[in-house]
Amino acid sequence: MAGTNPSRTKLHLSKDPMYLMLREGCIKEFNVKKAAGDTCDLRGCDLRGLDLRGLDADGLDFSDCYFRQADLRGIDLSKARLDGASINACKISGVLFPAELSTPEIELSLLHGTRMRYSVK
Repeated sequence: MAGTNPSRTKLHLSKDPMYLMLREGCIKEFNVKKAAGDTCDLRGCDLRGLDLRGLDADGLDFSDCYFRQADLRGIDLSKARLDGASINACKISGVLFPAELSTPEIELSLLHGTRMRYSVK
């Protein structure tokens, strides 16, 4: 498709130690390292099926991430970046999404796997 950036749609399994913590379900350890100032690049990462409950998502960039069937219940994503992320079939009860994401945008991603786009204000 013309104008499509292939690097934007390609998922990857990062070797970043903090990403690996998320994949292994070590949410508390991830939060401790994040609070200590450690950073990681989560853009475009494969987060399918992970239980991320309890994650401190404040300031994380999940652009272009794929969360299919992940458990996001109760996570405050209001200060996270979700542009281009897909949440198909995720558990989202109690999730606080960024105000820039419209309800229809979230619903389309949840039900059909579309990648979420931020509203222009």
